[in-house]
Order: sequence, then C-alpha cells, then structure tokens
Amino acid sequence: MFENLTDRLSNTVRKLRGQARLTEDNIKEALREVRIALLEADVALPVVQAFIQRVRERAVGTEVLKSLNPGQMLVKVVQEELTRIMGEGTATLNLNQVPPVVMLMAGLQGAGKTTTSAKLARHLIEQKKKVMLVSADIYRPAAIEQLQTLAGR
Repeated sequence: MFENLTDRLSNTVRKLRGQARLTEDNIKEALREVRIALLEADVALPVVQAFIQRVRERAVGTEVLKSLNPGQMLVKVVQEELTRIMGEGTATLNLNQVPPVVMLMAGLQGAGKTTTSAKLARHLIEQKKKVMLVSADIYRPAAIEQLQTLAGR
C-alpha cells in the first residue's frame, strides 16, 4: 500500500511545483490519487472518505513552509494523518496469559506476514519464550515452505 501511495503522490507532487499555497483545485488530483491507492489496498470506503476529508480540511489554505514545496507540504499532511489513524505509539504484547498464547497474522497477499511472523518468533525466542509457527495458507503452498525456511534460521 505504501509503495503504491508513494508512487501516486510522487507523480502529483511534480504537478504542484511552483505554487505558494495549497488550494482546493491544486490538491484535488493528489487527493484522488490517495483515495485510489487506499481503495486498492482494501481500506474500507468510509475510512477512506473520512481520511480524505481530514486531509482536505488540513491542507486547503495551508501556507507552504519556505523549506518545502506545495507537493511536499501535502505529503507531510498525508503522512501525519496516516500516523494519527494507525496510532502514534507502540504497544507491547501481553504474554502474561495462560499458555498457549495464540497470535493470528492476517492480511493481504504480499504484505509481509510470513517474514514478520518469523521475526516476531525470533524476538520471542530471545525473550526465552517457546514459539511454534504454523502456516495455514492453503492457497499458497510456497508460503508454507517459506515459513519453514525462515523458522529454521
């Protein structure tokens, strides 16, 4: 999702060069690209609409900082809103439960679930926890092999 959003924003940033202020007209195309990128990443439509509205409210009329161009300013606003939505802080895992503590990794294909699971397992092992990884991806047998390889390391 982030790569797609980056690519789409990069193209629209070029179009905003040379303008001193972010206006409804000059950010319309950029927000359209952000909307498409989020929808392609399977973000729920009401969430996308609320996100775009908040970005529009914050960005329209914003004076561009001297060190930034209008496109960079819009990217800054989008980044701040993404951070606000996803959470600014970190949370620790609550492993103080009756064993076994089960964690489910779910997400889109190619999002990094397998690699993240292996990294999480390694982190827990370093904390002297016993870990078992199970691949339940019945549609991608290669994911099972990938998890076995990563777990072996």
